[in-house]
Amino acid sequence: MAEADLPGALEAVLLIVDSPVDEQALADAVGHPAARVRQELYTLSDRYTVARSGIELREVPASGGNPTGWRLFTRDRYAPVVERFVLDGSQSRLSRAAQETLAVVAYRQPVSRARIAAVRGVNADGVIRTLAARGLIEEAGHDAETGAVQFRTTQLFLERLGLSSLEELPSLGPLLPEIDAMTDA
Repeated sequence: MAEADLPGALEAVLLIVDSPVDEQALADAVGHPAARVRQELYTLSDRYTVARSGIELREVPASGGNPTGWRLFTRDRYAPVVERFVLDGSQSRLSRAAQETLAVVAYRQPVSRARIAAVRGVNADGVIRTLAARGLIEEAGHDAETGAVQFRTTQLFLERLGLSSLEELPSLGPLLPEIDAMTDA
């Protein structure tokens, strides 16, 4: 890859990734040293900012155990426009059942369908399919004892909530009822 084509090549790869990609993977893709790729990523990021572009290039926690990665995002200042475009003519809010199921997966992951149903008290198969189709949860292997498919949240889930990791989820403790209120019921 010619040096002059490096910025465009990086943009092309970053445009198609669905999760943050680390510098070494980008370097391998474009055939340049990781240090040179890192320099160009910062240059591209600065260029988007100076140009007041609708997109920004950010270094964020990567998936797959890598410490950091890079990904293109829409700029926060244009979020109302993007939201209006995405929501125009369609309702994309999650149902209460989907929200409850997503909360169970987020706080108990990896978790099986049976465990989700036990926590919620109802069958969650349809809701699980919906959340998986929206890319908010994914399969996370099988339970060693039962062989049941387990689910976990995705990087998209974290991004939609504006979180870097699951550790940033709020504690459930303050949201639970007092023990006295539970015994009175």
